[in-house]
Amino acid sequence: MGTAAPDVIATKAGRSFAALDSDRDGHLDWSDYRRLANRYLSAYHLTPDDRRARALHAFFQSYWLELLRHADVQEDRLSRNQYVDAVRRASVDTSRLNVADGLGHVLFDVIDVNSDNEISREEYTRFLTDVWSLQEAEALQAFRTLDTDSDDTVSRPEFLQAIRQYFLLNDPDAPGSLFFGPA
Repeated sequence: MGTAAPDVIATKAGRSFAALDSDRDGHLDWSDYRRLANRYLSAYHLTPDDRRARALHAFFQSYWLELLRHADVQEDRLSRNQYVDAVRRASVDTSRLNVADGLGHVLFDVIDVNSDNEISREEYTRFLTDVWSLQEAEALQAFRTLDTDSDDTVSRPEFLQAIRQYFLLNDPDAPGSLFFGPA
């Protein structure tokens, strides 16, 4: 009898749920996404009227509405299981919002502080430590994995490929599986 393959997408979405549930009430709601956006604004010293801050808020609001639509819930909050299922569905349904590409471009523009169209080791480490509360060693491991051409930067194409892998591939060895850090 064979062993079922691990559901890597569910594991990644579950990790995201835990990081997003900032009030630790076991559910996500719009206030959790607002707090996430505020962590980005704080970490990157962005004012609310900065175009990157506005893009981040707009994306998170659209994404939140897509999650609710795909979860088909009556309340404006999601349990962990509802969130995992909604993330999976919203990631493959690009009819209204392409989650991977939309989030990829928005995040890249925020993380690329010096606007050189590359993300340095320091910029990526800041993203994972200051926004997602990972340890520096975990952030560096993720950076090295995403830097697929080993040039000590993550280009926009590498970044977009990694975030697509994060949302769409059920492969624990894909570089994008470490996009938000190790399990």
